[in-house]
Amino acid sequence: MFGITVRDHVMIAHSFRGEVFGPAQRLHGATYVVDATFRREALDPDGLVVDIGLATRGLGEVLGGLNYRNLDDEPDFAGVNTSTEFLAKVIADRLADRVHAGALGENARGLSGLVVTLHESHVAWASYERDL
Repeated sequence: MFGITVRDHVMIAHSFRGEVFGPAQRLHGATYVVDATFRREALDPDGLVVDIGLATRGLGEVLGGLNYRNLDDEPDFAGVNTSTEFLAKVIADRLADRVHAGALGENARGLSGLVVTLHESHVAWASYERDL
């Protein structure tokens, strides 16, 4: 399996509901380093997994919709704890939509999978993996 990873970051604010979250129940900020790994079994006709420029742009556009937002105020997340795990899935699904729409190039339609990892710090991160 071949893979290529692009990286960006996103800054959000949010709060959680539930005693398990302790002080994070209060509004707080988070800055995540975000890695998106695109996978395929065979390289495309150009010898690529995916066009790295288009992948970088696509990730940036997805994160731009979240950046500097209080997720508690976003209708898409009403009533949801926007945990790191949950956000990894949201970002992966939004990237997958871009792949299927052709925004990462026609050859990207041959991708077989995608993994999005959100790094909360140098010692903690969460990922979501999905098929394309």
